[in-house]
Amino acid sequence: METYNQRDINTVQSSRRQDDFRDTALGLVSTASFPAIVGTADMMLKSAGVHLVGYEKIGSGHCTAIVRGGIADVRLAVESGVQTAEQFGQLISSLVIPRPYPNLDVVLPITNRLSKFIDEGSYSRLSNLAIGLVETRGFPAMVGACDAMLKAADVQLSAYEKIGAGLCTAIIRGSVANVAVAVEAGMYEAERIGELNAVMVIPRPLGELEQTLPVASCWIEERQPLKLPINIKEQVAEIEVMRLPDLAKLPAKVTEEIWNDE
Repeated sequence: METYNQRDINTVQSSRRQDDFRDTALGLVSTASFPAIVGTADMMLKSAGVHLVGYEKIGSGHCTAIVRGGIADVRLAVESGVQTAEQFGQLISSLVIPRPYPNLDVVLPITNRLSKFIDEGSYSRLSNLAIGLVETRGFPAMVGACDAMLKAADVQLSAYEKIGAGLCTAIIRGSVANVAVAVEAGMYEAERIGELNAVMVIPRPLGELEQTLPVASCWIEERQPLKLPINIKEQVAEIEVMRLPDLAKLPAKVTEEIWNDE
């Protein structure tokens, strides 16, 4: 009987796993720069109801955005991503798998998990701001571009990303106007120092896109728990009881003495 029940449980769990993957699809778009993949991922999220799993960086500047969702949504998102990457001149390849086998999801970094914050409960002071990315070939050019951007407009340097082949990307945050001015200044400075590879400005990034971008630890704030006293009433009651006079110590013959005087 126990063997039969265990077999039934295994069968139900297996059928549930198959149902989880039956109507989902996997979409991948690969580009030759980090700003291009961020802009491509932004367009994929805004064009269809898909979820951004994250990016896979394999070196030599190759970056891949991975999305999951319904089959029709993933096809539409990948098509939009391909068109965006082609406009940037950075498209490498794309792929849509309607029903990926579970073993593929377990082994490769393309599981059906949704993107989450790196530290649960943490909050970045740069959230909900426009994003600017300037990618250079060579670290000195990126540092010079960062300095020029910070001096040109009211923006903040949130982090930087390295993807191999000498490519590194500075990521800034601020208002749309300030980010646009800063990126333009960073472009000229990067070309003056070394080689400019790609740039990107994202005016209104979605939450899932923000969660996949690196943020320096100095911008992350940990939400402190609210500490409230639990036993306030009990403590007040104890204090009031302690302040009451001791009836045993009161003079017992006060009334009698008053009557004698009269």
